[in-house]
Amino acid sequence: MTLPQAAAARQLKHRRQIDVQVFARGHGLWEVDALLVDVRTRDAQLVDGWRPAGSPIHEMLLRLVVNERFDIVEAGSETRWMPYPGYCNDHGDAYERLVGLNLLQNFRQALRQRVGGALGCTHITELAQVLPTAVVQAFAGEVIDTRGHADGASQPFQIDRCHALKSEGEVVRLHYPRWHRAAATTSLPD
Repeated sequence: MTLPQAAAARQLKHRRQIDVQVFARGHGLWEVDALLVDVRTRDAQLVDGWRPAGSPIHEMLLRLVVNERFDIVEAGSETRWMPYPGYCNDHGDAYERLVGLNLLQNFRQALRQRVGGALGCTHITELAQVLPTAVVQAFAGEVIDTRGHADGASQPFQIDRCHALKSEGEVVRLHYPRWHRAAATTSLPD
């Protein structure tokens, strides 16, 4: 499927930005800052008055501290801009409930169980769903062996995780020959 053609006369009405930054903290710990910002291009009537065009409707920060095994050891959130002041930011810190989860072991399912729906904030919970792959990217080549060259190394995690890196594919044959597998052949009955 090709990308649909953008209409020449289209008008931007809303922009959501998601920014994830991962910082080495030292002693095997990493900080993950995930920020979600929603901005409208027009003035918006909210319960606390008019919000001028270009001002955030939502601005929320989720911070995790993770170890190099992807375990969440600290978690918290901050709601800076919201449509219902005093209510949107009145969830205590539901996101402390993420402590003890592992980003690579059923994280999204556990996230929904601990802070999904009315247990947390829709936007912060949605934001948290992008964190496993963002942290993997940050750890790639530094914490995680992405090449698998060392003797006794395991197959690099990224092989067979997407169509370009399928073990019987050309990319793996060229760049990860040790891990390349011949395509399975299917014989037809005579």
